[in-house]
Amino acid sequence: MRDTAKTFFDIVIIGTGFAGLGMAARLKQSGREDFVILERANDIGGTWRDNTYPGVACDVPSPLYSFSFRLNAEWSRLFSPGAEIHAYMKSVAREEGLIPHVRFNAAVKHAFWDTATACWRISTAQGEIQAKFLITGTGHLADESLPNIPGLSGFTGQVFHSARWRNEAVLEGKRIGIVGSGASAIQLVPEVAKIAGHMTVFQRSAPYIIPRPNHVFTDAEKRLFRRDRTEMRKLRESIFWMLENTFASRRGVPRYLAENKQQALLHLAQQIPDPELQAKLTPDYEIGCKRVLLSNDYYPTFLRDNVTLEDTALESINGGTVVAASGTRVELDVLIFCTGFEAATPPYATLVHGSDGRSLAEHWQSGMEANASTTVNGFPNLFIINGPNTGLGHNSIVYIIESQVEYILEALNWVEKTDHGPLEPLAAAQSHYSDSMQDSAAGTVWLSSGCKSWYLDPRSRKLTLIWPSFAHNFRHRNGHFSPDDYLDKEKA
Repeated sequence: MRDTAKTFFDIVIIGTGFAGLGMAARLKQSGREDFVILERANDIGGTWRDNTYPGVACDVPSPLYSFSFRLNAEWSRLFSPGAEIHAYMKSVAREEGLIPHVRFNAAVKHAFWDTATACWRISTAQGEIQAKFLITGTGHLADESLPNIPGLSGFTGQVFHSARWRNEAVLEGKRIGIVGSGASAIQLVPEVAKIAGHMTVFQRSAPYIIPRPNHVFTDAEKRLFRRDRTEMRKLRESIFWMLENTFASRRGVPRYLAENKQQALLHLAQQIPDPELQAKLTPDYEIGCKRVLLSNDYYPTFLRDNVTLEDTALESINGGTVVAASGTRVELDVLIFCTGFEAATPPYATLVHGSDGRSLAEHWQSGMEANASTTVNGFPNLFIINGPNTGLGHNSIVYIIESQVEYILEALNWVEKTDHGPLEPLAAAQSHYSDSMQDSAAGTVWLSSGCKSWYLDPRSRKLTLIWPSFAHNFRHRNGHFSPDDYLDKEKA
C-alpha cells in the first residue's frame, strides 16, 4: 500500500522513464525499500508515454533497448512501436513491485540541499518531502523544444509538437506543415501523408538515412525465447557488438566514414531517382554528426502528389500563411513541430540547487559536466542518470543507464559501510573527467567542420551530451564506484 503521508525518505528518484524504473528496480532487488519515485504525469513511461504520434518507434533494436534483468520474449519485431515499449515499461514497474513507490502528478517545483540537516528538501505539486539522496532520471528527451518563430502565437490553425500529439486533431484532408527532419519527423511524415490533403515538410538540414531491417519475430522464435533465455541473451549480445562496430565512423576513421556514407547515399539514390529532389535530400555535413536515421518509407513519401519538400527552414508566420527562408509562402491549416528536445540545457537543471544555493543550470553556464557523468561538485548526495556525456549516437541508452545504476548502488553501499558524510566529488576529479571528455571528443565527427547538432552545448560548443567513445568503454570506466574521486587525501 502506498504511504502518501510519508515525508522523509532515504532516496528520492525523479521520473519513471527507463532511468527511474531501472534505478528503482535495482534498489528493490538489492533490498532497499525506503525510496519514492516522483512522476509529474499520471502514468509511468517518460518519453514512451508522451510520444504517441503516428509511426512512433525506437531506432535501437528492442532486444537491446530493454533491461538486461528483464528480458522480453514478446517483442513483435526488431524495432518495436512506441506503444509496445510503453507496455513493456509498465510491465516492469508492475512485476518489479514499483507502483507502490510512485507518486503520480507530483511534478518537482524545486529541490534544495539543506546543509544544516544534510538532506534534500524537495517541493512538489503534492507538498514538500525530504531525502538523504536525490537521483534524477528525467532523460534527454523529456521536454520538447519549440523554435522562436515570429508570428507563431498568431497562427490561425492548429499547432502542436510531435511529443505532445493531439489525438483529437482533425488531419484528414488538411493542409499540414511539418517542421523538422529528425528522428520523429521521418517516422510520422509517411503516416500523416496518407491522410493529408497536402503536406509540406520544412527541412533545415537533410538527415542521413539507411534502410530499416525491421524483422518480424515469428511465433517459433518467441517460443524459443520463452523456453531458453540464453537465446535472448545471445541475440542481445550480437546486436550490441554489431552496433558497437558502427562507432568507428563517429571516431572519424576515413574508411568507415566512406562506407557508412556510401550506404546512406545509395539508399537515397535507389528510392529517389529524380536528381533535383535527390540533391535537396542530400546532407551537407559529415555522416554521424547528427544521428543516422533508419527508414524504408520516408524518402518515397516525397514522390507522392500531395507532398512538397521545402528545403529551407520555417522563418515566419502571418496568420495562416507560413514563410520559409527561401521566401516560399504556404497556406496551412495545421502546423506540427518535430524540433527535438531541450537536451543540452535540460529544464530540471534550473530546479536543483546545491550547497551554495546556486542551481545546476548556473553551474553549467558553459555546458553540463559531472564526475563519472553522474555526480556534481557542490551538489552533495545527488546522482544524475542520463546526465552529461551519457547520450549515444550508435547504441542503446539503456546500457548506459544500467551502468550508472550500478555505479550509484555501489556508491550508496560504500557510504553506508564507511559511515561517510554527504557524498560529493572533488572539484579536481570532476574537472579532470570533464577535460578527458573533451580530449576524447577531438577528432570525432561531432566536432567536424560544419557540424551543428543538439549533442553540442550551444554556448561553448563543447560535446556535453554524448559519450565520445564505445558504449562498453563507458561501462568499463563508469560502471563501478571509485571512492578516490570523493576523498581529499590531503585532509585524510
